[in-house]
Amino acid sequence: MVEDNNFQHLDGGEQHLAVRHSTPRAIVIHEIIRDDGEQELQRKIGALALSGLAAGLSMGFSFLTEALLTAGLPDTIWRHTMASFGYAVGFIIVVLARQQLFTESTLTALLPLFTRRDRKTLFGTLRLWVVVLAANIAGTWIFAALLHAPGLFPPAVTPALQALAAKAVHGGFTSTFVRAFFAGWLIALMVWILPSAQSSRPLIVLIITYIVALAQLSHIVAGSAEMAYGVLSGTANLGDYAFEFFTPTLFGNMAGGIVMVSVLNHGSIATEIGEKLGVERT
Repeated sequence: MVEDNNFQHLDGGEQHLAVRHSTPRAIVIHEIIRDDGEQELQRKIGALALSGLAAGLSMGFSFLTEALLTAGLPDTIWRHTMASFGYAVGFIIVVLARQQLFTESTLTALLPLFTRRDRKTLFGTLRLWVVVLAANIAGTWIFAALLHAPGLFPPAVTPALQALAAKAVHGGFTSTFVRAFFAGWLIALMVWILPSAQSSRPLIVLIITYIVALAQLSHIVAGSAEMAYGVLSGTANLGDYAFEFFTPTLFGNMAGGIVMVSVLNHGSIATEIGEKLGVERT
């Protein structure tokens, strides 16, 4: 029977029920995510690449669904507000299907590194990031190419796809970096929340990613599908993709996920983790 010192006034069955409905402590959430990160670091390169490719393809549905909603809604002031819900589709698929998404790994892969602080874990983290990011991006380009199949969608959808692709780069390098910083922060925070969300996981993903779309923040994978479509359509070029989108978005997403969630959330319980590790080693 599960017991907890905070529920001493309850009998055994009531204690078990109270524990089930209580919010997990920060260190419990940390260890759940860290364990996920340990498993990711141990995966073979081929498995990481295939899972990352699947995630990149799935993220294309965020781009497509938002465009379909945009094309189907009247051109009103609330059009973007409603169409932004479509942006969540790819993220929901990736999270529920347990596919490997680069921006999630800015949290999961770093917690083992912050805990162990050794060279082997550092190299493992870098390996995971490179493989997953490359596979994610490859998936988005494949998806964007598939969208160009003739007669695939009604005529109104193509302008919507092109309009979203054009919005992937706006405001210059600094603006894109800042928008990517907030996006990376939100996505990593979503990963931190999910272990305690239980059956509400799809709703959490929907809310967080809807905010990303509503604020037109920059996400390296979802935005890559948009920019790849723009390049293949001729409305953008590879220079725009590499320097106006990819570079500021990548560094912004990483900074947001690493600094605002990985460092701060880990730092808030680092002492407690160190004490527990010290006890285990004695």
